[in-house]
Amino acid sequence: MAEHLARLNPEQRMAVETLEGPVLVLAGAGTGKTRVLTTRFAHLLLTGRASPGQILAVTFTNKAAREMRERVAAILGCPVEGLWLGTFHALAARLLRRHAALVGLGANFTILDTDDQLRLLKQVMEAERIDAKRWPPPLLMHQIQRWKDRGEGPARVRPEAAGDLAGGRMLALYGAYQARLRALNAADFGDLLLHMTDLLRENPDILAQYHRQFRYLLVDEYQDTNVAQYLWLRLLAQAGRNICCVGDDDQSIYSWRGAEVENILRFEKDFPGATVIRLERNYRSTAPILAAASALIAHNAGRLGKTLRPGGTHAAAGESVSVLSLWDSEEEARAVGERIESLRRSGESLAEIAVLVRAGFQTRAFEERLITLGIPYRVVGGLRFYERAEIRDAIAYARLLVQPSDDLAFERIVNVPRRGVGAVALRALHERAQAAHVPLTAAAAALLAGGALRGRAGEGVRRLLADLARWREMLAHDGHVVTLRALLDESGYTDMLRADTSPEAPGRLENLKEFVRALADFESLGGFLDHVALVTENEDNTDRDKVSLMTLHAAKGLEFDTVFLPGWEEGVFPNPRALEEGGVKALEEERRLAYVGITRARKRVIILHAAQRRIYANWQDSIPSRFLDEIPEEWLARGGSALATPRTPPGARSGVVTAFPLHARAPTAKARGISVGSRIFHQKFGHGTVVAADDDSLEIAFDKAGTKHVLGRFVELT
Repeated sequence: MAEHLARLNPEQRMAVETLEGPVLVLAGAGTGKTRVLTTRFAHLLLTGRASPGQILAVTFTNKAAREMRERVAAILGCPVEGLWLGTFHALAARLLRRHAALVGLGANFTILDTDDQLRLLKQVMEAERIDAKRWPPPLLMHQIQRWKDRGEGPARVRPEAAGDLAGGRMLALYGAYQARLRALNAADFGDLLLHMTDLLRENPDILAQYHRQFRYLLVDEYQDTNVAQYLWLRLLAQAGRNICCVGDDDQSIYSWRGAEVENILRFEKDFPGATVIRLERNYRSTAPILAAASALIAHNAGRLGKTLRPGGTHAAAGESVSVLSLWDSEEEARAVGERIESLRRSGESLAEIAVLVRAGFQTRAFEERLITLGIPYRVVGGLRFYERAEIRDAIAYARLLVQPSDDLAFERIVNVPRRGVGAVALRALHERAQAAHVPLTAAAAALLAGGALRGRAGEGVRRLLADLARWREMLAHDGHVVTLRALLDESGYTDMLRADTSPEAPGRLENLKEFVRALADFESLGGFLDHVALVTENEDNTDRDKVSLMTLHAAKGLEFDTVFLPGWEEGVFPNPRALEEGGVKALEEERRLAYVGITRARKRVIILHAAQRRIYANWQDSIPSRFLDEIPEEWLARGGSALATPRTPPGARSGVVTAFPLHARAPTAKARGISVGSRIFHQKFGHGTVVAADDDSLEIAFDKAGTKHVLGRFVELT
């Protein structure tokens, strides 16, 4: 047996040696996907089935392409030249330059980045007399790119698909944008696949040429392909049909950027007679982790089906998946910090610990707790909370309220959102400020009073100064939480983000909500700003051993010894916005995200949920995520706060502190005799009197905290 085959298990070897006809390799998490793909590539070369230039190997990232190239060279014992190995965009660009004239471009065409695309679209909108205020360019660009992801040029888009975008002129705008790109001898990223797909459809001779050249196709992460990528691959594979796609339908989590899980689900229909090989031996995680993940994902109907099992003797045993039921989100952050400290004391490497959250705003509480404990951390795939652009903008507004002479803060926000204050107006402000030795705000007031600052810029600055004065009065009377919440809305900042339809925009809005939540922890705005300054000053930028904080999306493909999964509550995970927009299909993708999170862990998984979370300045009751109910109890070890933990019912496993899902097993207020007039005790708000009751929903007049709405399961009769 060749050495490169001897290292494979039977299923992996079958995936490598099944060389003729279409092959779908369903590679579960930790089952050796990359090893199979690279070994198959090398096997084709070693057996003489193909030369380097006859294999087209497609990946999603440059990192994956480099890794495949290095592993193939390691198996062969030497570097290989002439490979057609790279990302979808890189390979499509390489092919398109050969035939650019057929799509109206020169071979030296320019590939525009995101900023250049937006700048060009704004020019086209101006020429077409489309109001950029009413129809923000990022919104329209997002729609154009979605069409390109679906392989639809202007001629292929159905008129009704454009709706009333751009005042009903969206298709005309799309066509004008494409014409302008050709005039500039340019293409955007979406064009690379779009042009190549159209070119192959319309030129059978060129398609036949590539059928002869590429005898074998290898595709990584097939579950993440969009429609344009799918169409391009189908065209190239339709003759020889020697296409091998490796992927995992249970890890398809990128629909928000165009990925279509249906591409992998219908592989056998697209390629009749295809061989489907399931890789189910996991070499990463322990048996309880795999059992919990498999049981959870089995609730998805839209999947081809496989069950992970331990692939090595080391994984046969292991800890149960821990579920911690905590009283509130503050205790959740403390619990994670304490567990990490304990792991560090026991000799665990911080680099082998990750906290995986559903949304980026959740990292703030954990960042602050880790800083307090002196535990170094990194935010993977994103910025630390207080470094994010929207948070820095909000902090700049806050600084201006406290200190009107803060010129750096004024410069940052004077034109955010846009107020017509360009470079010329800003230069005039600086010149006046320097000449009179006054802050920019005072210089602005003087220029306005003297009539030297007019037009749109003058009106924008005048309105900003008036708003700042009004918000300072509000700060004195209504407090910093109410004021900053109003400021973000009234300044137009929130509307600016709402108008942005990029995939990042919803997360930025959530970050602003978390910013307001953070304010409530401080008695004054000045105290909060001091805290932020100290937090950012104390950040540790050395390359020491660090805990990783990241979103579940950013964690795909990574693995750690210990994984914390906080925020497993309805309203956080599954994400309510996703469910509202996508229904059952979105719920299944949320469940795949949960599956991805669990399967990142080698040794231990700790899932956390809180009975209460703060929304702005108010506390809101929460119930555990439905995903927890979908994991069999035999694989879980539950524990947590006594007050957030109903008593273990008869028949529960002995020796395990069990916190069952609160919404399913805790008795309601009505069942416990709590009614109007009852005196009760609430752990956070203290004693109070029930003034209205509806089964388990109570309105309570607390002695010290005022009137609040709470769930009855969280109060006790006194």
